[in-house]
Amino acid sequence: MTSNIGTVDRVLRLVLGVILLVAPFVSNLAIFASTTTVIISVILGIVMVATAAMRFCPLYRLLGIRTCPR
Repeated sequence: MTSNIGTVDRVLRLVLGVILLVAPFVSNLAIFASTTTVIISVILGIVMVATAAMRFCPLYRLLGIRTCPR
């Protein structure tokens, strides 16, 4: 697996992933009143954190995008 996520992209994914994981449980936003939106938020958060940790995004590979220096 070749790395295709750069440092800035990695940090943004990590921050957004943590926000998506934590927000449904600590905020009182109306959007998280539904169980479905909580599940979607948690799944997206896990995907964002996982791709940041692995420095690899399968969607980037399919689209031919690379944000890290060669």
